[in-house]
Amino acid sequence: MINRWLVVFLVTLIVGSGWLWWTRPVNGSVASAPATAAGIGPAVGLTAPDFTLQTLDGGSFQLSAQRGMPVVLNFWATWCGPCQNELPALQKAAQHLGGNVVFAAVDQGEDVDVIQPFVDKLGLTFTIPLDTDGQIGLDYNVQGLPTTFFIDRNGVIQSLWMGEMNSVTLAENIALIE
Repeated sequence: MINRWLVVFLVTLIVGSGWLWWTRPVNGSVASAPATAAGIGPAVGLTAPDFTLQTLDGGSFQLSAQRGMPVVLNFWATWCGPCQNELPALQKAAQHLGGNVVFAAVDQGEDVDVIQPFVDKLGLTFTIPLDTDGQIGLDYNVQGLPTTFFIDRNGVIQSLWMGEMNSVTLAENIALIE
């Protein structure tokens, strides 16, 4: 009886190890984002695709105009629970870092009437570009909210975080672009 379970265990171990080896990332790297219509999707080590969007305050935000400054580019929505949890950490970091890092939180497809009261309630002071049709989120291959890109002074993505961040995770990723 024990020998039968030993055989089952060993077979499972061998098959599982083989599966892990077969499905491992190539060259030890994490799989990159799938290709988009414009070519390769945004990925760590590549230049962040440029875009221009109207902002919540009626202005305009162009990513390439931020060159020379590190950028924390966050994709979010008011209905997203994890977004609601991490936005105060983004606000605190934006206040702490002053004008040394650009913070832009791109809202995904919501009306100003929904966004403005939410932003006022949380006291958010950083730039809120409005991706009203969701096209920039698609261009950036955002598959879930929140998603945050950490872009260096030269416009190159140095890090990508999918999901909710706490203040420690945020600080660690900002350190990569400062």
